This record gives sequence, structure tokens and C-alpha cells, in this order.
Amino acid sequence: MSTIAHPGVPLSGTVPSPFAGADICGLADFVLPIGAARSVFEDDVWVFTQVIGIPAYVSKCARRLDFSGIINERWKTVAKEYIGAQMAPGHEAVRTLPYASRTVRVVNGLYAELLELVRWLNWLTAQGVTELGEVTEHHCKSFAQYRATHRPDGKKTHDRPSIRRAVELTITGLARYSELFTTDRYHPGLRPFAGQATSKPSGNANKTPPVADPTFQPLLGAALYLVQTLAPHLLRELDAKRRYVAHRASLPAARIDRGELEAVIRRHVEERRPFDRNVTWAKTRKWISKDDPLGKVNLYALAAEAGRWEISPSILESVRDVLEKAVDAVGIEEPFCRGADMVERADGQGEAPWSKPLSERGLRALTGVVKTASHVVIVALSGMRQSELREMNVGCRVPPIEAGPGLKRYKLASRVIKGKPLGGVPDEWVVIWEAYQAAEVAEQLLGPGAEIGDPLLTSPLDNDRFTLFRQWVNGPAGQALGLAPIPERQLTTRMLRRTLALEIAYHPGGLLAAKVQLKHLSVVTTEGYAARPGGAQAKFLAEVNAEEAERNKDLMLAEYRRYQQGEMPSGPGARDLISFFASVDGKLARATAEDPTVVGSDQEVRALLTEVAGGLHLGVANYCWFIDPSKALCLKLAGTPNATKPLAGMCDSARCPQATHHPCHRPVWAESVRTKQVFIGSIGRDHKTEKARLQADLDRDVQVLASIDAAAA
Repeated sequence: MSTIAHPGVPLSGTVPSPFAGADICGLADFVLPIGAARSVFEDDVWVFTQVIGIPAYVSKCARRLDFSGIINERWKTVAKEYIGAQMAPGHEAVRTLPYASRTVRVVNGLYAELLELVRWLNWLTAQGVTELGEVTEHHCKSFAQYRATHRPDGKKTHDRPSIRRAVELTITGLARYSELFTTDRYHPGLRPFAGQATSKPSGNANKTPPVADPTFQPLLGAALYLVQTLAPHLLRELDAKRRYVAHRASLPAARIDRGELEAVIRRHVEERRPFDRNVTWAKTRKWISKDDPLGKVNLYALAAEAGRWEISPSILESVRDVLEKAVDAVGIEEPFCRGADMVERADGQGEAPWSKPLSERGLRALTGVVKTASHVVIVALSGMRQSELREMNVGCRVPPIEAGPGLKRYKLASRVIKGKPLGGVPDEWVVIWEAYQAAEVAEQLLGPGAEIGDPLLTSPLDNDRFTLFRQWVNGPAGQALGLAPIPERQLTTRMLRRTLALEIAYHPGGLLAAKVQLKHLSVVTTEGYAARPGGAQAKFLAEVNAEEAERNKDLMLAEYRRYQQGEMPSGPGARDLISFFASVDGKLARATAEDPTVVGSDQEVRALLTEVAGGLHLGVANYCWFIDPSKALCLKLAGTPNATKPLAGMCDSARCPQATHHPCHRPVWAESVRTKQVFIGSIGRDHKTEKARLQADLDRDVQVLASIDAAAA
């Protein structure tokens, strides 16, 4: 490294690279099959397609690092040394660099950075820069601005902060590894972007946004409908298609005679059965012109019905008149999904055929849509990451475990990739039945040729698949089945994961897509954590708990502001809650008296409310302030006074001293009153005891409803 006589003078390149002749896979501790070709440092393309254990979500193109696009030959070596150093942070020439990363970068991350590196170096070449020592801060900022506002093809677009940050990280990366390079390097005095790239946005702006409810509800509703209602019919149709293909393959290479062909045509007419449509006439019957009306008939299907391979031109001409009349009588129709069974519409408005007649291409498209639906259900109801979803294989469904009479625990096997060594580590997710069923459908859609260990996903669950799914749901097929349209919004698996975390945290007693109970999702997530405390589900539960903490602070602040406006809570625990709010008022008043600049901002109030917010639990019809377990009525009834959480299933908020009712709970109590009034009115005179018991419950509900209204007024 001491070969430079003067800082900033380009290197001669006579000093060999520390990675010269190195086996790249050996450098990164990648394992290859015996006899597999290995890339060396001097190759312009490093190939990792045969690396054992490389994550399934890494695309094929990302498994090839291509340096050949760099125009300046000396900068190719710079790029190779930079990428190689990140693949081998423990190399003797790398570990002594003061600013080098100490963690191994994943291949797809290096692939994305190499793309930006190639663009950066070639942009410098286009600007007339021939030595990295000539690069200035102006060059760095200009290119970062250009990439943030222009696509790779040069077309101008809106400002993209994520692209700007990626470019800045790449440019500063060359500076951090500058001492390693043997052919060229930045001037030692250059510190691009003051030594660091643009920092990530702080606060909530850095969080993945959830899927908005107007999008999430129809998305998951449609996915569940396709998996539970359409999938069984589609699987039967796919099985029938496979049997037909096998039958065609077994036919003798013989042509049908006239008598057999006329018999087949006659059966179609007698049974009022349309002929199969031919969509590949140019490839199958070149001796029939495109304008010939018989060119639309699948002649191979006609021959197959008689157990023959094909129809000769002479035989066809001899029955042309008969066939044309038959086509006019019964018509031509797509070959698949004919006479589709009726199914209940998703909106409950009667029944509809599960599919219209489809061509082979249409059947493949529908299969792809149902595959996407099954993958959406798994992600949306388990919280799996994309990487964990891609590691699921055929056979991932762990046999159900009997957890009690009529109760089963369902698990899906996968691998954790994030933060783990190459290849990941085995893991299992405890899931609800709907996600388990979706995995079963996904396996069945792969066909009988799929073997244990084959990938469950043959392509990533990306924007293209979300778009095709949305188009089908919003199109004629989805609307005919009563599916709610899905708005055109961005969708990613990360957004689905965060949405699930928020739904569990904020609506534990509600419904998800009107079918899946959130409390079940919360229970299985907790069970998954208990089963594998260090697994991926534990991290998801941590995200849920973090969202619950934020939720509690927000709810506490909202109730405190209502208290300040004179809207009081009701219920047995209302007095204690009001006293606590009064104490917060007192603390704020004292703080203001001591320092007039202190203002009761939301942030300051949230800090004062935190001690009680930690004990808040959401019930369906009340808030539970689980501050003192010894006072919890549910724990007394269950005989578990030392429990750390309330037993929501045994909650009697009308009597528990730690329960409060608020205006947001009024609709639940009002519906309970209405339902009980109707039910009591339907009870006969002979059931006096039952009627008296229900009347007591109704009186209690009416009293709670009145207290909510009185407190709010």
C-alpha cells in the first residue's frame, strides 16, 4: 500500500492485488458441488449459480456479478477489489482497514451495488475523468442528483431518495476501501458527502407503510375466496387436463376414418356439446387457411375422441358439409371449465359459475392467479418475510398436533435467512388453519410431478404478480364472482407483514377480511414464539409488541384529551383513571410554574402517561387497565392471581374494578342490547328461568350503555 509516492497520484498497477488468482467462492466460504466450475478474481464475470445454500429469493441474474461493463480497464480491478473485500471481511488485507465493514454482504446486495458502481464509473468516463484521483465532491453530488432523478435509460423521473442513498453509499464505499486498491483510488483528501451518505429518515418515516384497509380487506378477502372456494374446482379441472394430455400421448399414430369422424360429429350434435376451439391453427393445420371456418375447430380433439391421432385432409373434405352444419348448430367453445359448477358469490348475492369456459392459456392464467392468492394468504396471515416464504418447499406442512379435544396446532416449515449464515437455519411457523390450507393448495397447484423438497414458489411474490392478481379480481371474472375491487396501490410482502402486526396490535377483538379472527392470529404468533424463542416468529411478535406499546400511548393520549374536554370514561375503573389524569394535570401545572417555557405538548404528555399505558389491554367492549393483578376480576374467577396478563375470555367489565367504558365501545353494547331484546321477545312463556336470566343480562347492558352516554355528556 505504500507504493504511492505522492497522495492523489494514480497507482502504476504493478503491485499485484491481494486477491490475485483467488478462488472467489473460496474467498467467501461458499460451498460448491464437486467438479463445479469456479470463478477466479481475474474473471470479468463471477458466477454463483451453483453455490449450495444460496437463498431462494436471490434471482438468477443476481447470482452473476458482471464487471465487463466497466469501460476503464483499471477501474474493473478497483470494482473487483471493492466487491471482493465485502465478500471476505476477514481477509488479511481487509481486516486491517479502519472503515471496512466487518460483516459478509449477501450476493443480491452486492449485485445491486455493482450495478450502481458500474454506472458511477462509466459516468465518470463520460465526463472525461480518467483517474479516480480527479474525482471531486462536485462529481459525487452531481451523479447522485442525476441518478435520483433519472432512470437507467436516461429518462427523467421524480426524485427518488432511496436511489440517492444507494448511490451515495456506493461512492463513499470506494473511499472507505481506498487503501486496498492497487490500480487507482480517490484523492486522500476527498470525503464524499462529508464522509457518509444521506442518513435514513428518522421516526415513523423510516417504517414500512402498512397496506391501507380499503386495499387490504378486498385483497385478503379475494385471496381467501380463491383458496377456499375456487381452488378445489380448479384442481379438478387441472387433473382432467392432465388426464386428457396423457390420453393424447398414448394414442396410436393413426388417422381417423370417415365413419368414426361422422360418429363423433353426430354425438356433439345429439348432446348439444360445442366443439373445442383451436387457437393454434397455424401450427397444427397449415393446410387449412386462416379464413376457413373449420380452422377454428380443434381437429386433433375430434380425432382424440375416436381414439385416433389426427384427421387426414381428404377425410376432412369428405365430411366438410356435415361438420360445418354441426358447428353452426352447437357452436365452438373453449375446451376447459365447461359447465362450471355453481358457487356462492363472495358478496353473498346468490350463486355464479366458478369460471367461464377457458382456453389452455386462460387456464394457465387462472392457475397463476390462484397460486398468487395462496401465497398472499400465507404471508398476510403469518407475517413471513419474502425470504422465508421463498424457502418453503413441498412438504413444508408439518403434521398437525392435537392440542386438545377438537383443537389442532398447525405449523409450516421454512428457513430463516435474514441475519443468518449462508443457507439459513431451519425454522417453523405456528399458523392458523387458513394459512395451512393455503400452503396445501400451493403444493397441489404444482402438480403431481412436484417432489418433496421442491420450492413452493417458482417466482417471487413481487409487484408483477400483485398487479396480475388485482387485474383478475377487478376484471370480468372476479366481478362475476362478487369480489370487491382492489384499489391500485403499491403492495409488497413487507407491507403485508407490517399490516398484520398493526392489525393484531390495534384490533385484537376485531375481524380480518370478515373471516379470520385476529385473536387467533395473536394466539398462534405467541405460540410460535413459545415453541421457538429464537425463531423468526419471535421477531415478528416483537414487532407486534412494539406496535402495541405505540397503540397504548396513542389511546392514552386520546383519552386524556377527551378528559380535558370534559368527556369522562365510565365503568368500575373510571374513578381511578380520572384520578390518574388529574395527577397528570397537576404534574404539568407544576412543571409550567417552575419553567414557563414548558408546554403540555403531546410528546410530554405521552411521557407522563407511559407508566399506566403499559398496563392497557384492549377488550371487545372495554379497556382493561391491568395495573394491579390482585384486583383483576378475571384472575379471581380463574383462580390465577399471579398471572401477568388478563384473561379476556372471562372478562366482566361491568364488575371489574380495572375496566372502563368509552364512547368507542358504545356500538358493541348497543348491539348487545338490541340482540338480547329480540331474543327475549322470541322466548316462550314456559322458559321463565331462562328469560329472567337474560333479562338480568339485558338490564346490565342497558345500565352500561346509559353510563357511557351520561359520562360522555
